Amino acid sequence: MNEDPSNLPSVLVDEEFPVLEFAQLEKYNLLSTSDILSYDRPSLVNVWASWCAPCKVEHANLMVLKMDYEIRIYGINYKDDIQEANKMLVKKGNPFYSIGVDSTGRESINLGVYGIPETFILDSEGQIRYRHVGPILEFDLRETILPILTKLEKER
Repeated sequence: MNEDPSNLPSVLVDEEFPVLEFAQLEKYNLLSTSDILSYDRPSLVNVWASWCAPCKVEHANLMVLKMDYEIRIYGINYKDDIQEANKMLVKKGNPFYSIGVDSTGRESINLGVYGIPETFILDSEGQIRYRHVGPILEFDLRETILPILTKLEKER
């Protein structure tokens, strides 16, 4: 009864990021598994949508990770209206290095996503080292996300 409901197990933690295929979101770089696996620094994969209120809440913190800490973030746009996704990125800024469109939700399910937003921290080998369920709030950024990224950077 006193378990944290956001602490959902993931069989993919400590496993290599799976091979997934996405459609492209218009003018943005297309997310590919080979791109993720070839990057030699810790990174994030964030599952988001324009209709998702918690995704909008965490967006500013994703921008902080990109701009202030130069963290590469890959985005998976989940079951979204493409025009609305574009509007959100134009209005709020684009924190993503590349974006894959998952219009059916199938690829996100293959990643083990229960709901959005969800964020995965990958090490420099492309292994999933941490899964964050829910929006990345300022507290999460400071107390969880940045310490894990710092530790992974030192280990590489």
